[in-house]
This record gives sequence, C-alpha cells and structure tokens, in this order.
Amino acid sequence: MGEMISLMAPFLLLAFVFYFFLIRPQQKRQKQVNQMQSELKKGDQIVTIGGMHGTVHSLDEGTLVIEVDGGQKLTYDRSAVKQVVAQE
Repeated sequence: MGEMISLMAPFLLLAFVFYFFLIRPQQKRQKQVNQMQSELKKGDQIVTIGGMHGTVHSLDEGTLVIEVDGGQKLTYDRSAVKQVVAQE
C-alpha cells in the first residue's frame, strides 16, 4: 500500500500543478471574456480579434453590427470581440 502511494504521489502533484497554474487561470480569463461580451451595448468602442476597430451600432442575441470609419457597417459574431476600448 505504501509503495502505491509513493508511485502515485508525483502524478497527483503534477495534476495539482497543472490545475492551479494552467487550467484555473484559463477558466478565469474565459469567464471574464464571456462577461465582457455579454455586457456589450450600443455605442461601445471595441476591437475585434482580427484587429478591426469600430463602434457597436446594434446588437442581437449572437451577433452585433459594428460601424467602422467611413460609416460602413459590418456584422460580426459576439465572440469576435476582443476588448472594449471605451464605453458610452
């Protein structure tokens, strides 16, 4: 029984390290991104994952329309929003 514990201890330690240094921080970041994307509103200045800067013109359940320089309007998925630069 003691040999079994001593053989499993390194694996348990490795699992502990992976969870607290890799998995848990990623889950926290993903939760923050999901919250930011769900709190978007008309007039927010945003940046998409592709680097497109624009202003939220209108919102739908899963998509949003972004107004870019020159008055052009583009439709994106909410998940394409990387960050909110300024809120209205």
